[in-house]
Amino acid sequence: MPDELHVNGTSLRLLKADITDIEVDSFVFYAREDLSLGSGYGNAITMRGGPSVQEDLKEFGERKVTEAVITGAGNMKAKHIIHAVGPKFQEEDLPEKLRTTIINALKLADEKGITQISFPAMGAGFYGVPLEESAEITLSTIMEYLKNGSKIQEVIISLLDTREYIPFQKKLNSIQKS
Repeated sequence: MPDELHVNGTSLRLLKADITDIEVDSFVFYAREDLSLGSGYGNAITMRGGPSVQEDLKEFGERKVTEAVITGAGNMKAKHIIHAVGPKFQEEDLPEKLRTTIINALKLADEKGITQISFPAMGAGFYGVPLEESAEITLSTIMEYLKNGSKIQEVIISLLDTREYIPFQKKLNSIQKS
């Protein structure tokens, strides 16, 4: 089974890749409330994108969980970065907050005319959201959003390795069978 499906004219597919190193209109960065880039993907953004990304973020100040802002991507292959402040594992109302964070990132992409967007395994990694929960919430939320109509033509879920890829592949395949 291919790791891709179509929802209301939009392609939704899985890709095993470093999200900071793919050619895409925009990618989502699971941001901290203070919008500092920090470690992990934040460090990769700093290294690949250069100082302009962090400079762009300074104008926004702090953001609350579920809020999203957009900046340029500096020297990276992507054109834009959507910095979405998501919940941490075991935070109260995590599933609903994660859904809202994803929806706000998608709405911002639509508002800015972005037609291609990539998401990571939302909340997995540093923030501790289990991969199975991330896969369930991320894929179901994106599909629901796309069903209501969007200018986005392609959504890519960029997963760093096989450990991240497999739960998303299982969830996508279960959706295709239903």
